[in-house]
Amino acid sequence: MTRVWLRWLPAAMVPLALAAAALAGSYQAGAATSLPNKTAEEVIAMIARSDVRALSGTLQQNSDLGLPQFPSTGPVATQGPASVIELLSGSHTARVYMDGPAKARFQVMDMLAERDLVRNGTNLWLYNSADNSAAHMTLPVEPKPGPALHSPATPGVTTPDVVAQHFLAAVGPSTEVTVGEGTTVAGRTAYQLVIKPRSTGTLVESVTIAVDSASGLPLGVDVRARGQAAAAFSIAFTDVSLSTPDAGLFSFTPPRGAAVEEKATPQMRAFPDKTGQGPQTKAATGQPSITGSGWDAVVALPAGTMPTDVRAAPMTAQLSQAVPGGRALTTSLVSVLMLDDGRIFAGMVPLERLQAAAAAS
Repeated sequence: MTRVWLRWLPAAMVPLALAAAALAGSYQAGAATSLPNKTAEEVIAMIARSDVRALSGTLQQNSDLGLPQFPSTGPVATQGPASVIELLSGSHTARVYMDGPAKARFQVMDMLAERDLVRNGTNLWLYNSADNSAAHMTLPVEPKPGPALHSPATPGVTTPDVVAQHFLAAVGPSTEVTVGEGTTVAGRTAYQLVIKPRSTGTLVESVTIAVDSASGLPLGVDVRARGQAAAAFSIAFTDVSLSTPDAGLFSFTPPRGAAVEEKATPQMRAFPDKTGQGPQTKAATGQPSITGSGWDAVVALPAGTMPTDVRAAPMTAQLSQAVPGGRALTTSLVSVLMLDDGRIFAGMVPLERLQAAAAAS
């Protein structure tokens, strides 16, 4: 169940989630609204200065990556690689409560069940009402965070801010950034920051971030793939309050009869800079490396990164296709190449780009 939770992620992170196995329609904007003119740089600065440290609200995630849809309840929805696909296809609704980076409650609402993640300091609980199972893990003590929610993030909690920060990290010379019409999201006026890769070698057509005009908090993110009319991935608040949630929401006691499992602290690999501008770590050292830069970057992960049970699962074979030297998973936004020698290559690029990077390594 732990992997199910750590896989409720933005589409841009799918390759890293699948490879590391540590994780496994557009937002509904309102009518156009008039806001004071701001440049793209000023809107980005608003996000950076945002000091929101507490909120509660309802999130809607929509995915159209070309993956099959699976039931949102029952054994198929809660076990194995199918859980990854279920949470990265179709539509899902979640309630989120946050008070600083170290207190969070995240509830994915299925049709007949609920999945809860509750963090209070170093204690992290995961609960699935479908089978009345719970897992507990102790997170490492982190340096004292700043006042806002940007970082450090709670594993498994995906909000528009988390998704926006990922794409903003790719903004550079390879990107065109503009400001669209003002809009409303979750009843709040917002600027629309439009990010378009200049490169034609990426699967991403554009990313639109709705930024709250008052607080600078990202309220929604819409990711569009080349040649696809509907948004490939979107996540947005349908309602949100920036007031501090009740402290009791961050306490959790497993229900009577729940099967409780103590989990080891997750060991997360340190990935190089998303833009490819950081140190180029060699795969031979056991660490991921990046080939290229910006939107065309390819992440290479060494053999042994993906657990054997995930790699050998029938669902993995069903979702991927045989290619020379291994198997490939392709979606409208990301591609993953799993070689027979255990190495994995992933990126928001066509499969051919991954194969070229593998051949050159």
